Amino acid sequence: MDPVNPTCPLNPNWSNNPTMTLTIEKRGGIKVMLAEGRVDPGLPDRLAAALKANPDVGEIWLRSPGGDARAGNAAGRIIRSNMGLTTRIPSGWACFSACNFVFMGGQPRVIDPGGVFMVHMFTRTGDRAAIDMSVALGTDATRELIGDIEQDSALLASEDNDFLIRMGISRKLLTEIMYRQQAVATGENKSTRRCLTLDEALKYGVTYAPE
Repeated sequence: MDPVNPTCPLNPNWSNNPTMTLTIEKRGGIKVMLAEGRVDPGLPDRLAAALKANPDVGEIWLRSPGGDARAGNAAGRIIRSNMGLTTRIPSGWACFSACNFVFMGGQPRVIDPGGVFMVHMFTRTGDRAAIDMSVALGTDATRELIGDIEQDSALLASEDNDFLIRMGISRKLLTEIMYRQQAVATGENKSTRRCLTLDEALKYGVTYAPE
């Protein structure tokens, strides 16, 4: 386990693909889509096209370090529009950040024993170039950027909340788990990630009890 994030594995298996690849394979007699890599802005369009070209796909298997939050929400809605399409985190695979919302689109949703559903506090401060430039321009520019980040973060929180309701997931996942994580490591507490136990995933409706 990760000593800094003790609920999570030290080396999550979430793929280093810079954009999420979508590969169709036969597994156990069913057609599955392997969705591996970073959630990028172009994912929703690629996903919609891939599902249209392969209407007999029964499951989407996910491993991803996350990426674009709004693209994750959009991809989740596309999956939900294909009623009965299962999302799965296979044993040993990890689904983090924006990948969470792609996974939530499934109906049903399955986390295999050993699969990792990893969450964090969403932040809109990832654009280091914009931050550095605003600091160089002075106080007014920095204040304006902070205002933009705060406004966009509030909008994203509202979108996340609406998405969870539509997907039948408890909003307490946001308030009790996601929003209680640190956005950045500070002081003695360096933990910024949280991996759900199966009991927690069941409690918040992230997955369903095995039949």
